[in-house]
Amino acid sequence: MKLRRRLGRIGSGFGGRRNSRRFVSLNRFARSDRGAVRLPIIIIAGTAAMFLMSLVAIPLFFGANQLYQGAAGGGDCTDTSGAAAQPQQSGDANSIPSNYLALYKKAGQQYGIPWNVLAGIGWVETHHGQLKAPGVTSGENYAHAGGPMQFIPGTWASFGVDGDGDGKKSRYDPADAIPAAARYLKHNGAPDRMRTAIFAYNHLVSYVNNVLSAAHRYAGGNFDVVQANGPTCVDMNGAPVAPNAVSAQVINFAKAQLNKPYVYGAVGPNSFDCSGLTSAAYHSAGVTIPRLSDAQYWWGAEVPKGQEQPGDLVYFEYLHGHSGPGHVGIVYNPKKGIMIVAPHTGDVVKFQNYKTYPGGPVGFTRPTARNGHNGPTKRL
Repeated sequence: MKLRRRLGRIGSGFGGRRNSRRFVSLNRFARSDRGAVRLPIIIIAGTAAMFLMSLVAIPLFFGANQLYQGAAGGGDCTDTSGAAAQPQQSGDANSIPSNYLALYKKAGQQYGIPWNVLAGIGWVETHHGQLKAPGVTSGENYAHAGGPMQFIPGTWASFGVDGDGDGKKSRYDPADAIPAAARYLKHNGAPDRMRTAIFAYNHLVSYVNNVLSAAHRYAGGNFDVVQANGPTCVDMNGAPVAPNAVSAQVINFAKAQLNKPYVYGAVGPNSFDCSGLTSAAYHSAGVTIPRLSDAQYWWGAEVPKGQEQPGDLVYFEYLHGHSGPGHVGIVYNPKKGIMIVAPHTGDVVKFQNYKTYPGGPVGFTRPTARNGHNGPTKRL
């Protein structure tokens, strides 16, 4: 394959993460009298728009921090082994109608959702079906939600359950609505990512907090939900043994850098960008590879998708007009699709799933099987 570079293209840059930037010169604005009037108007309008956007962005930013506060983050995996555990009930749970309490516990067991979280949703939504309001026992409220767990028609059509086996799916029947709620939470990441799943049920951080507050009241003993913001420890288990000593050292080096910050252009020892991490990892094993992600892509031997091994490099974001991919990570567990990567500014070196990375991987290479020349490489 012949490499082509677009004339006037700005260089790859460290880590290859700024390739898609576009620079606009103010000289391109018309210099007519009309343009001289327009430019201040554009600046004023733009400033006002940015101010209004900040009013939205700042609450969302802090809301996200509240949503995931106390949740596992950084580069480590999250232990989810107890995420589906069913806690004992507290004295407060005796206030739940007996038929609802039984249904919460049944659905919790069936779908692997702590029953008290379902009860928390039931309380916040309709006080376990006891709320005297439109859309609880019949009809719909202003948001077109109906039933004790407040499903809208579209969501019910996708997740409705015939929980009592009577041949009907009714969002007004708690025997159907409660397991449907468990199914919907499961679809959105519960129990491993419980806060995320509850937020999907109702997009308010205050709603998540209110549900979990009720869930804590209903549970006997210590109870807390699991929120895995990265790979779970189950994902990390069973990783294949590195195929050779070089790959083993690359993996060990990369793991030792977990939680160190991403810094554009950094190659260690205290921070890295994406290709800075990969080049430093291979350098630690006595193998010198190119510094930048696009050059690394053309340097190593190409590995067919599905045949990648621990220590191979996985690439992303091969944009039109660029000489190679703009992002790279180190394959850690190909069975689960887990890599070790320095993602972007504001993040840290961590485990991440490359199979679900936006746009997906564009290729894999094996530096230890380099074919001995620059340019297009052989397939293994």
